[in-house]
Amino acid sequence: MDLGAFSVSLSVKDIHRSKEFYEKLGFEATGGDVNQNWLIMKNDDKVIGLFQGMFEKNILTFNPGWNNQAEELEGFTDVRDLQKELKQKGVELTREADEATEGPEHITLEDPDGNPILIDQHR
Repeated sequence: MDLGAFSVSLSVKDIHRSKEFYEKLGFEATGGDVNQNWLIMKNDDKVIGLFQGMFEKNILTFNPGWNNQAEELEGFTDVRDLQKELKQKGVELTREADEATEGPEHITLEDPDGNPILIDQHR
């Protein structure tokens, strides 16, 4: 199952402080808007998102159709197909994609320990 690019979306208390901390670890802001309380930061092929006040827990994030450089992949598995496969395997989704649509869409689920997982297709 190809889930696409992987990143960790961190729920932070102070985005400016978090940005400064991750810069010390070699991360650079490559997307987002600190004034809107969200940033995408990269260190080589490692990607983290910093999000202040947007969700309660940290989230494992997958992006079908993208590599870790946020470049579009030629071929990829659509999130709706991933949804069908997961449901066939008995995985319970907390949010399902609208299978009657095309393009950008997302699904959410939780692992057995309650860790949120977002499969977020932007294409």
